[in-house]
Amino acid sequence: MSEFLLKPRICFGQDALSVLDELTACHVLLVTDQAMVKFGLAERVTQRLCARGIDWQVWDDVVADPDIATVVRGMKLMDSCYPDLVIALGGGSVIDAAKAVIFALAQTRPEAGRERPCFVAIPTTSGTGSEVTSFSVVKAHAEKLVLVDSSLLPDIAILDPSLVASVPPAITADTGMDVLCHALEAYVSLAASDFSDALAEKVVQQVFSYLPGCWRNGQDLQAREKMHNASCMAGMAFTNASLLGITHSLAHALGGVFRVPHGRANALLMAHVVAWNADYHGQCDTLAARKYARLAHLLDLPASTPREGVTSLLVAIQTLKDEMNMPRGINDTGVNAADFDQRLAEMVAQALRDSCTPTNPREPDARALTELYRQAWSGNIAQCH
Repeated sequence: MSEFLLKPRICFGQDALSVLDELTACHVLLVTDQAMVKFGLAERVTQRLCARGIDWQVWDDVVADPDIATVVRGMKLMDSCYPDLVIALGGGSVIDAAKAVIFALAQTRPEAGRERPCFVAIPTTSGTGSEVTSFSVVKAHAEKLVLVDSSLLPDIAILDPSLVASVPPAITADTGMDVLCHALEAYVSLAASDFSDALAEKVVQQVFSYLPGCWRNGQDLQAREKMHNASCMAGMAFTNASLLGITHSLAHALGGVFRVPHGRANALLMAHVVAWNADYHGQCDTLAARKYARLAHLLDLPASTPREGVTSLLVAIQTLKDEMNMPRGINDTGVNAADFDQRLAEMVAQALRDSCTPTNPREPDARALTELYRQAWSGNIAQCH
């Protein structure tokens, strides 16, 4: 038996933030970061709470790639003044931190007998899809751990394109490629279904149609809305396809060790994994190859055979990256070559035990992952056995 989870309620479109006016609460914990406070986005939420006389407090010291210490700080704050509504306003790191805090506090303080607070997620980047997933990524030293539990799903997701209009071009590119990676990996996951496939196909079409426009002109609210929706749909696809694949496994390790932004790490690795999953330098007759070719067909690219379709998709991915001036290889990100070689085996070991690896359509070993990292170092897609 399979299932498709439809939670949370999704409110989208311009002025979607107004749904906050419908929610009842006595005490609210707003989880955010200092950038959201600095640029006035947090105030857009607290003003609505103040107008209704709702008590609130802000936890704004969440940083990128939240670690266990960050989660513990949030647990202490939430435990001291337990809210009936938690609002997470920010990128994937903020939403993941809020998820981890709510989950960990429930696990460590069951004797308190408190009801789980209503949880509202408001993404301010179009990338992780964390507002609709049952996953949370937390850093432990140089390793990223993926928490998976249905209780991590928010109750309400608010997708307001005005909140992402000011995202800088480089971050727009990174997060947009993360969206594409989520769709590609959900599409060929061993746990993919008709439902997740339908979402993934739509996401791929919207990314190639609207991401360049978002990158060129962040104030294009139509393009922003389409990418914001695509990010959410990609999250729905992969949370229902039982995690992702080895692009994310490799990216988690690369980001944990060398602090390469997550979306950028995915962009650096994505095409290499697509080629490997498709057995592009072999027979190119895998199910993944046929599915990638279908995506190429949906993008109106040449795809008369699986090999031609995979070729078209690989070219399209690289063209999209080049259009947004993204680095071609890990060597273009400032990572030192000697340090990369020294820590390569460590990253491979992390990727092998990453929770995203089991659902990859082709089972990897250490040799394959090592070669994928080396290909991604230079940006050249070569044969990988």
